[in-house]
Amino acid sequence: MSKRNKTIQIDRADNSLSKNLIRLSEKADAHFLKNKIIHQDLLETLPFLPEKFVDLLFIDPPYNLNKNFNGQIFKSMNNKEYENWMDSWFNPLLKTLKPTASVYVCSDWKTSIPVYNVLSKYLKIRNRITWEREKGRGATKNWKNCHEDIWFATVSEDYYFNTDAVKTMRKVLAPYKLPNGQAKDWFTISNGQAYRLTYPSNLWTDITIPFWSMPENTEHPTQKPEKLLAKIILASSKENDLILDPFLGSGTTAVTAKKLNRNYCGIEINHTYCLLAEKRLKMAETNKSIQGYENGIFFERNTSLSSQSPKKLFTLNGE
Repeated sequence: MSKRNKTIQIDRADNSLSKNLIRLSEKADAHFLKNKIIHQDLLETLPFLPEKFVDLLFIDPPYNLNKNFNGQIFKSMNNKEYENWMDSWFNPLLKTLKPTASVYVCSDWKTSIPVYNVLSKYLKIRNRITWEREKGRGATKNWKNCHEDIWFATVSEDYYFNTDAVKTMRKVLAPYKLPNGQAKDWFTISNGQAYRLTYPSNLWTDITIPFWSMPENTEHPTQKPEKLLAKIILASSKENDLILDPFLGSGTTAVTAKKLNRNYCGIEINHTYCLLAEKRLKMAETNKSIQGYENGIFFERNTSLSSQSPKKLFTLNGE
């Protein structure tokens, strides 16, 4: 194995992390579930979840594909069957949402329509985020699939959204100056490169899929990047809010929530993935870095300005 391979794996010593996992057999209160991972099938868990304790619900369900999740097999079905399957667990989840809660649901192009159909029955649809996956298998008789969608919805008209927390720092190729010589909406740093802080859009091209040399990487087949979760968490929650992920996988939502001073609750049926999540949570106690996000600023894909403090960045405006 390459020395640069940072993929997180489970060894015998990590089995002790099982003691942190919980199972529900009776109605639980919100305090008991705070910062816990429930090792259980979602459908078994739903009757025992409390009402109105979730500020942000993030859902990354199995897409409608034949997929092996470390022994848990998901089999493809037709669109209507997939829609009914989603409705069977999404409707019971609604009771967990506060009136001010926001909801994000991941999908690919095939499942995007069924996901929209379910969400629109119960919630107010706000937007559809499309993000670019720079990895993907080639196709000889179709267009290569290099994007996924994330539907954004809210329970009501009263919801939290912080655009200032999710601005992206981008290079300015043709920096323009006003007649008085001042920079127009850009600044430079020590290397002379001009940058601009841009408001977030619903098209994300700055996301890197976790791979073997990234410290957050695991062997989960559909792991979402911490940077992607950071955008959602910072935009749609406040510090100390609670974020629920009913398909936690290897723990990205919980880990990113912890790094950003939020509370979490995750549900995951696979024991190995639960252990990976707990191991990553333990690692986050001493390392709160998120690749692509530094000093309150999101950077373009695979870039970093860690040597630049926010103070230095903004005092150089117009120089």
